[in-house]
Amino acid sequence: MKLLLDSTRCQGYGLCQEPAPELIELDEWGYARLRPTDVPDGDEDAAQAAVAACPNSALRLVK
Repeated sequence: MKLLLDSTRCQGYGLCQEPAPELIELDEWGYARLRPTDVPDGDEDAAQAAVAACPNSALRLVK
């Protein structure tokens, strides 16, 4: 499973980072940056929560 970020949709709310700090970091302006793109085993729920938390649908999961 991969976590993908459409940086053109990210508005810097930072809500995605709260449920998945091991997968997403925020830059100095609050915009998301992905750490790994492959979601490690055991982090699938956190990745799904991050996708759900994004108000602009900037994140998505693909298999």
